[in-house]
Amino acid sequence: MANSEKTDLLAYIREGREMTQAERLRLIVRLSIPSILAQISSTIMFFIDASMVGHLGAQQSAAIGLVESTLWLFGGLVSATSMGFSVQVAHYIGANDFDNARNVLRQSLICCGIWSMLLMLTAVGISPFLPYWLGGGADIAHDATLYFAVFGVSVPFFQLESLAGSMLKCSGNMKIPSMLNIMMCVLDVCFNFMFIFIFGLGVLGAALGSLIAFLITACMMVWFLLWRSNGLAIFHKNENEEKPHQKWNMFSPKKKTVQTAFKIGAPMGFQHLLMGSAQIVSTMIVAPLGNIAIAANSFAITVESLCYMPGYGIAEAATTLVGQGIGAGQRLLTRSFAYMSVGLGISVMTFMGILMYVFAPELMAIMSPVEAIIAEGTQALRIEAWAEPMFAATIVCNGIFIGAGDTLVPAIMSLSSMWGVRLTLAAWMAPRYGLRGVWTAMAIDLTFRGIIFLIRLFSGKWANKKL
Repeated sequence: MANSEKTDLLAYIREGREMTQAERLRLIVRLSIPSILAQISSTIMFFIDASMVGHLGAQQSAAIGLVESTLWLFGGLVSATSMGFSVQVAHYIGANDFDNARNVLRQSLICCGIWSMLLMLTAVGISPFLPYWLGGGADIAHDATLYFAVFGVSVPFFQLESLAGSMLKCSGNMKIPSMLNIMMCVLDVCFNFMFIFIFGLGVLGAALGSLIAFLITACMMVWFLLWRSNGLAIFHKNENEEKPHQKWNMFSPKKKTVQTAFKIGAPMGFQHLLMGSAQIVSTMIVAPLGNIAIAANSFAITVESLCYMPGYGIAEAATTLVGQGIGAGQRLLTRSFAYMSVGLGISVMTFMGILMYVFAPELMAIMSPVEAIIAEGTQALRIEAWAEPMFAATIVCNGIFIGAGDTLVPAIMSLSSMWGVRLTLAAWMAPRYGLRGVWTAMAIDLTFRGIIFLIRLFSGKWANKKL
């Protein structure tokens, strides 16, 4: 019944029907909940993974923590490519043009496949050198290389999972991607336990477990998208009766589709590239502080993600609603969805920040039995808790801007804040205050970024973006 009501409310957007304030809020919440649950389960997966590795020792924890920021960089490039196409699908669905939505989907499969292979070759190629580039020592370089190389092999599966998930979410189907992501988390924990402890593979086992979980989930996500999803399935008996050569010709990338995907995705990709590079620089700033600081930094980031994952779930709902609203030409309704989504995100993440502040020692104790790591991580988390309300504003506003196809200016704003505020302060504060200085710089950056994103949101310029 709830799913039917959610579908009906989404149809209101495409049909131009009036929605009450209560209906808008209900739609935001119902689209957000599956994504929030998936995001939290994903975080718990990383939480358990990190805890498993953490109990192997500080050296193994530092090996994964060293390359973690580079993993985010590659993940961001994958996500940007997916969103370049899925935002177009959201706009076409909002305009009730499902034929063109499916055409964009077909073309995205080819483009994303080629892109993911290039990323895979790059990741595997740099894996032997990466730990030393990041300032790691010989004692952790071997494990770090193995972990990153296995991740590189999994990039094509990660790309397929990302593309299929974002397509389904932009069509309004949050349930299936969320259920499959939760399943992936369970599989990852099971495989990691088996490879790390039963087979005794340590860090390599953690990477292999994640790879297999990604592979299974990607296959199921793509199968549902292409064969079973309402409106987007391209392999089923009821599809338009094109001749075989005409149908397969639709997979050939078209200039307009690729240009629009590049227009949306390139600023996001460039942002992820420089933001990821900034995270790598941040890791290099932390690395000289020693293996304890590297491990504490990595674990604290994992714990903090429990706090901000609800924000990403709400942001995904906002991307869908804004994308379909703009496609339907409903500007006032779109703005209302945007403002309500930001308010909800700030409220939820403020509450999560309070919990993180209070229970920081207990959460860090789950990650590692090493007292020095717990102490450093607790201090970092309590500094970061103060920035969570504005971090929420940044996350949800970014989801809104993506749904509108407004990615260039927000990317510039994020990069300016990251490089001009966080890294500048961190480089100055780390030698003086250690890990505490790095996380203080992070909190200042997130607060500043949230403020400037809110200014852009209320200016309304994002809503006038034309693709």
